[in-house]
Order: sequence, then structure tokens, then C-alpha cells
Amino acid sequence: MRILLVGAGGTLGTAVRGALAARGHEVVGVGRSGGDLVADVTDPEQVARLYAQAGPLDAVAVAAGEAVFRPLGQLAAEDFTATLRGKALSQIELVRQGAAHLAPTGSFTLVSGVLTEQPIVAGAAASAANGAVEAFVRAAAVELPPQRINAVSPTVLEESLPAYGPFFAGMEAVSAARAATAYVRSVEGAQTGQVYRIH
Repeated sequence: MRILLVGAGGTLGTAVRGALAARGHEVVGVGRSGGDLVADVTDPEQVARLYAQAGPLDAVAVAAGEAVFRPLGQLAAEDFTATLRGKALSQIELVRQGAAHLAPTGSFTLVSGVLTEQPIVAGAAASAANGAVEAFVRAAAVELPPQRINAVSPTVLEESLPAYGPFFAGMEAVSAARAATAYVRSVEGAQTGQVYRIH
């Protein structure tokens, strides 16, 4: 399969790219500042250009999404807007535009996260965005067939503990490689409307 992978240069994206490539897939990596293709997917016009440049695709997978982490009382309206744009609206736009560019039986794999179900202090914006992604996946799965859509919901990654560990006190981390297996399941499997929880 020919797979467009957004966030291919990040911690999770690197593992996902390796897992998919190891199974013989052609992975086209997308990053904001580098990669096979460069695009800021929070901008709908850049998403349109991305699909025009990418050519025929069998799958689209996302392994990136930005969120603001601050206590609720310190979160400004702009913080919620930025998080929803960076984590939810960007992925929704990739699907909205991408359905016309994907193979008839192609698939989308989005990313949410553990905070949908297990909130933490300073994570309200991220929880809201993750919840939006998962609700969208369930709704889009009704209308997309024969194309498929799923989400991967990992907990904090072992590789990211130096940066994010203090936010996830007492929560078990998983390796990026383990989270990447859920992407393989989504891309190569037959299910749709699912959230694969790697917690």
C-alpha cells in the first residue's frame, strides 16, 4: 500500500513508519518542517496542496497533534482553540478532503490519546480534543464506507517520559513500537469506527 503518514518524523511517527515499511508498504512522510512532503495540516489550503502533491494513496495515517497543557484556571480561550485546531480539526480536515483522494477501499487512521478516558490535571484541552477525534471517527465510519476510519489512542510513550512524565504520574507508559502495532492493525485490517486503546 501507499500510505501518507502525517507526523512521520516524531517519536510515534518514526515508529509507525518503521512498522509499516517493514511490512512492505510505501510510506510518504509528512512534516511541518521536513519529510518527503512538507505541510502544516492545521491549514486547510496546505492540506489541499498536500493531497495534490501526494498522488494516489491507499491509506492516510496521523501520528501527530499539538495540545496546550495548563491547569484549567490558566487556560485561555486561545489555548482551547489552538488545541482543537492542532489535534482535532486538522485530522478532521485530512479526512474531509482526503476521502476524494483515497482509494475506494482505503483507510484513515487518526490519533487521540489516553486523556479521553483518564483525565489529568492540566489536560482539559487535550481531553476535549481527543474526545472530538474519537466522536468524529465513530460518525465518519457511518458515511465513509467502503473506505474505513479508525483511531489509535496511546497512553504516554516511554520515549516521551522526559518531557511529559510529570503530567502522567502513576500512569503506565508504553513504547512507541507497541503503539505502532495498532496502526498496522488499522491499516491492514477490516474494522472501521474503532478506537484502538494502547493503555
